[in-house]
Amino acid sequence: MTDTDSETSTDPTLNDDAMDRFPVPAFEDLPEDLQERIAEETERAGFTPNVFSAFAYKPSHFRAFFEYHDALVEDTALAREEIEMIVVAVSGVNHCYYCNVAHGALVRIYAEDPTLADQLIANYRTADISEAHHTMLDVAVTLTERPTEVEPADLEALREAGFSEEAIWDIAAVTAFYNLSNRMAMFAEMQPNDEFHTLGRQ
Repeated sequence: MTDTDSETSTDPTLNDDAMDRFPVPAFEDLPEDLQERIAEETERAGFTPNVFSAFAYKPSHFRAFFEYHDALVEDTALAREEIEMIVVAVSGVNHCYYCNVAHGALVRIYAEDPTLADQLIANYRTADISEAHHTMLDVAVTLTERPTEVEPADLEALREAGFSEEAIWDIAAVTAFYNLSNRMAMFAEMQPNDEFHTLGRQ
């Protein structure tokens, strides 16, 4: 996440409009461990991302979801910008509004590129990225749209592009996780925070 201006509150607030199809719980009614995690994220970001407000609807799922998320970004052979590129390319083909906006901001921040996320969302195939990253996203999108068509040749293409065996596993894991995330965000009609729209554009 990134620092925001000094007027932004760092008190955890679960936005009532974080999702349209399910009720958002009150922060004070959440289990203590969820309150602590949300407070940490709010302090880090400068606001409470609505995905935390939404998944707080079911605490056991919140814990599992964010524990796996943390493993994907902390125990990985991929650079963080590569993870976010996968998320945005997958979310782009899935037309997931929440993830396009929220992770588009993270692409801009981690890649230090104010236009890359927009390119990836519109058409990752024409984005200004390396051939290795084109290969990475080709495989991620195939796994997203046509999983039965993933073949050994796809893994070999990733090896030839320079990805290690662990990185190849991680590409698939990030892709699979964010297909889940996209579908939950779309089903619940999660709404991205206004702050995400402008982060990383300067």
